[in-house]
Amino acid sequence: MARIFEYFVVCGIGPEIRTLDGNRGFHGTGVMYLPSLLDQYPPSNHSLYPPPPPQLPTCVLPAGVEFYSSGFDPNDVSTFPRSYPIVLTEGDGSKIYVSCIAFRDPVSEDIAEAYRINANSFSDKCICLVSRSPSFHVLRDALEEIFCLCFSPTGSSKPLWDVIAYMVSSVPLPTPGKDRVLFAIENCLLSVEAPPKDGLPHADISFQPLVQCLDVDNLIRLFTAVLLERRILLRSNKYSLLTLVSEAICHLIYPFRWQHVYIPLLFFSGVDYIDAPTPYMMGLHSGVDTTGLTMDGVVVVDLEYNRITTSEEIPPMPEPELGSLRGEIMKLMYPKVVGIDQMKGSFGSSPEQYPRGDSKPWGEQHDLQLRLIFLKFFASVLSGYRNFIENGANHVFNTQAFLKKRSRSTNQPPESMITQFLDSHGFLDYLERGIGSDESNNNLLDKLQDACGRGQNPMSILPFPLAEPEIVTISDPGVGIAGSGAKYCYDRFPSNIRTEEQEEKRKSILAAASGALEYAGRYNPSSPSVDPGKDPKAGSLSPRSRAAERERMVLDIKVKLQGLWLRLLKLGATDDPLSSFEYGTILALIESDAEGIGGSGFVECIREHIHSGWLGQLTEEQFVAVKELLKTAISRATSRNDMATVRDALEVSAEMFKKDSNNVPDYVQRHLLSLSIWEELRFWEGYFEYLMDQSSSKEANYVTLVTAQLIIVASHTAGLGLPDNDAWYIIETIAEKNNIGYKQFIKLRGLLSHIQQLRIGYWGISSVKVQSVSSYGLQSPHSQDAVGESQQPAEASGVGRSWVQSMFSRDTTARTNSFSRVRRWTSDNGTLENVKSTGSPRKSDFPAAGPKKAQSVVRTLRGHSGAVTALHCVTRREVWDLVGDREDAGFFISGSTDCTVKIWDPSMRGSELRATLKGHSRSVRAISSDRGKVVSGSDDQSVIVWDKQTAQLLEELKGHDGQVNCVRMLSGERVLTSSHDGTIKMWDVRTDTCVATVGRCSSAILCMEYDDSTGILAAAGRDAVANIWDIRAGRQMHKLLGHTRWIRSIRMVGDTVVTGSDDWTARIWSVSRGTCDAVLACHAGPILCVEYSTPDKGIITGSSDGLLRFWENEEGGIRCVKNVTIHSASILSVNAGEHWLGIGAADNSMSLFQRPQERMGGFSSNTGSKMAGWQLYRTPQRNVAVVRCVASDLERKRICSGGRNGLLRLWEATINI
Repeated sequence: MARIFEYFVVCGIGPEIRTLDGNRGFHGTGVMYLPSLLDQYPPSNHSLYPPPPPQLPTCVLPAGVEFYSSGFDPNDVSTFPRSYPIVLTEGDGSKIYVSCIAFRDPVSEDIAEAYRINANSFSDKCICLVSRSPSFHVLRDALEEIFCLCFSPTGSSKPLWDVIAYMVSSVPLPTPGKDRVLFAIENCLLSVEAPPKDGLPHADISFQPLVQCLDVDNLIRLFTAVLLERRILLRSNKYSLLTLVSEAICHLIYPFRWQHVYIPLLFFSGVDYIDAPTPYMMGLHSGVDTTGLTMDGVVVVDLEYNRITTSEEIPPMPEPELGSLRGEIMKLMYPKVVGIDQMKGSFGSSPEQYPRGDSKPWGEQHDLQLRLIFLKFFASVLSGYRNFIENGANHVFNTQAFLKKRSRSTNQPPESMITQFLDSHGFLDYLERGIGSDESNNNLLDKLQDACGRGQNPMSILPFPLAEPEIVTISDPGVGIAGSGAKYCYDRFPSNIRTEEQEEKRKSILAAASGALEYAGRYNPSSPSVDPGKDPKAGSLSPRSRAAERERMVLDIKVKLQGLWLRLLKLGATDDPLSSFEYGTILALIESDAEGIGGSGFVECIREHIHSGWLGQLTEEQFVAVKELLKTAISRATSRNDMATVRDALEVSAEMFKKDSNNVPDYVQRHLLSLSIWEELRFWEGYFEYLMDQSSSKEANYVTLVTAQLIIVASHTAGLGLPDNDAWYIIETIAEKNNIGYKQFIKLRGLLSHIQQLRIGYWGISSVKVQSVSSYGLQSPHSQDAVGESQQPAEASGVGRSWVQSMFSRDTTARTNSFSRVRRWTSDNGTLENVKSTGSPRKSDFPAAGPKKAQSVVRTLRGHSGAVTALHCVTRREVWDLVGDREDAGFFISGSTDCTVKIWDPSMRGSELRATLKGHSRSVRAISSDRGKVVSGSDDQSVIVWDKQTAQLLEELKGHDGQVNCVRMLSGERVLTSSHDGTIKMWDVRTDTCVATVGRCSSAILCMEYDDSTGILAAAGRDAVANIWDIRAGRQMHKLLGHTRWIRSIRMVGDTVVTGSDDWTARIWSVSRGTCDAVLACHAGPILCVEYSTPDKGIITGSSDGLLRFWENEEGGIRCVKNVTIHSASILSVNAGEHWLGIGAADNSMSLFQRPQERMGGFSSNTGSKMAGWQLYRTPQRNVAVVRCVASDLERKRICSGGRNGLLRLWEATINI
């Protein structure tokens, strides 16, 4: 039978004394020391319950242990014992309830002697009752009776630990709704019972402290913050208040549950936890200083002064629910004030939903009414929610349809608070628990909605007791018998009887401490306190003590890593993470930690951040730092043979790939290939065993289980980019050891070949030690367009296809030879030359890569000292070059973080730099030009107009209140600019004035298009709205709504506007109608650039997933007719002309496409699709660089990229070396 009490625990100063800073020894009074677990019942060698949490001593004495010269003084309140509850949360989310009494107790004589502590000294001690049942009252009552019995002048009839032992081992857990257990501690009778399971959850606390500390408005604000899963910090100078308020607010959000970190009473040394980036609810004593913490976004609830502060706005609760909730709470708390105008006598009779409030003291009935008030709020807000649960396999909740229905019923737009609540983990958890489970039958929210719909009293949903509970009496037969009336009195809380082993260990620790003091005293006898330093007998610590110490160290390092990681992600685009303090500190924690806590903590930090909802969006600079840190963590773990950390790092990279909207996670995993650990079969065998252990209880069919885990291993080998031969050797070896059967071999080989073909088609052949692209006689894995071709790369088509064909052949000899070939390939380091005799593909066996194309020139232009942030190509149209006599047509103009603008002439080899324009004080973000002028916009909020010939500054246009990120030179000496201040301004260069603010957006503008012939302006940005203005008419035409995240790119041609957004979609709009004609949604990341191909009337989109997609209009709509995967990073620029198409990506790769009709006499293999007719013309050899911006000169077949290193890379596709 389950017991209500799991443990009785005593915590305080143990034989090994340490300060909170970790220094050993006694350092005098006024210093706080780490508490230890001194005694417990049941003893540590029992197997009835799991052992107490190792952090229990630190949590029950959150301030630490202090030494005093005196004990209890009836005239000094500060010496009085304190009784308070705490709640601990385990890794699986289950709670442990602890009742504590802290008091001053004399220091043990042996400890005082060993550490030379003054006689008659006292220190903090805490006795605790630990339970899994939230029976706060009986825990407190029983513990206080034990405490009073110990120090009672009349004494107890049995030894105190005998009383404790019988109480802990004999009092059963009552059956909910049926039993009432009676038990006695000496002469005090106590009882405990639990409410029925089909009612509200058991809450053995009073809600009065919550409503007394916070007024109604602040109570509702706290309730809202908890629902929206903010970071919440409660402050009070009373431990009990922190726990009771935390528990009360968790009960008020029923039927939802708090899903995140929950520490109602945080120990003082863990104050750094407050900077954790994930949601939490914590309580902290008001005496702890938090001035050194950032506290960004933390909701601080001061329970002493009824005050709530936060740097982030808490959205208000919607009406009419807010008014109803506030009125019901006021009626419950202040019945005389609310009903002051009511008649004393009843006039008529109308049933009330809740009993009329009166002046009775707050009691259990008030607690019940308060909980029903908040449950009624949920019933109103979520009215009809069950109708929007789709009856599919996953029972998805249709949030948008529910919000639309609510908007129609309230005549209000969707409320921010409701929208955020429906996206919370608590609401999703409620849906998962309620659908298809037993809990759905006892769902009080559904019952209350049904009762209100029928006009019934809400109290009717609660179960009514059918009979009085059965009395279960627990009596101690030894009370009053043993010892013939002997009494046991104590002047301190007694220690439990120790075993011989425990006693020897205690003596050895104290002897070591005493010896260290004597040694130190010889050289510093006058020192009142000595720090012995590192104890040579530290190994004598008990395993539990070592575990507790390590747990504290792990938590400390983990919190530091979380803060550093969060700050690393906040570095700006112009910052260098590799030289930042955050990167250096994380690297030091990883490299200097011999036990691997830094490396494993860093990996766990990333995992928790991903699980908390982080999408993994990193800048190119930040990614370099994360990649290097992961490599270091894996390398250090490999040297320690810590395969668990290596395994976790591998899985983290895979999770990031799945969750990262910029495709950076896969980029990380592919860059881990250089580490040698992946070449070791023992790692993969260990990883396979780990997967089997994790899933052994979930799958009955052994063969299916093994195959499923091997599929996971295969996905990781392909994600890393391991060669096909090496990956198959790993899979084959593990599969043979597990005897999975011939058919499963075929499936695994086919799957691995398929994954490898997809990987190579998407990213190309990886650069590895054992095989290279050159070994196959190929110039490039993408010598032709990679997608839409029947021919696959050599490795996949040669090795993979031939193997699969042999496996399905009826010739058993061929199959046997195929297995042996794979073994020989892997045994010979994967080189194909060593297996010619087996019939495996030779170098000459691979298909030719097509006619060899002339290599092209790539020039590096040096001049900028900072990252290139803006790049512009001077086109013939800009300078009206009708006959080709304009010298500046084809110039490239660049801007940088070094605040300069530079003009480059590609025709001047070796001396391309024509001019340097200086005038900005911050980074240059946008550039445009016409026949005689250059205009640039900067982070310094200014726009500067330059003379192109003389490089002189002509005008400085000021008027924006944010960085200028788009500029456009117009006819008639006009300039159009947009800024992060949300405005679009038109300037007259001749008069140096702002003619008008032609457009306004609600947030920063990121992209802009203008048609000078019609006067139509289109702009979009962070508000996810595309705005259309008619400048000549002076009016706004449309607000195009549909995107849900930032709009990064916009293109306008005639009546068509194309937008690309961070919501992974592009949209086609009609300017005249203001409607969305199509949604293009096939990318796996934000769409950074869109282009309109005028001759084809098609769309080209480039995304951060590295894909280039070609879309074509058809009678039935628009469809994707071609995918190009030659780039492995974000597509930054797509520039389409009549015959040529230029592409630039963030990994410094560039490509030029041409129509085959123009090149091959009108022949095309895609006669039915014009957009699919674009074919790859040429792509240069890639070098390592991080690119910020790209510009194309299609008339001269030039593409130029600007990198973070300040270099420009100019590629001329038609020039031979």
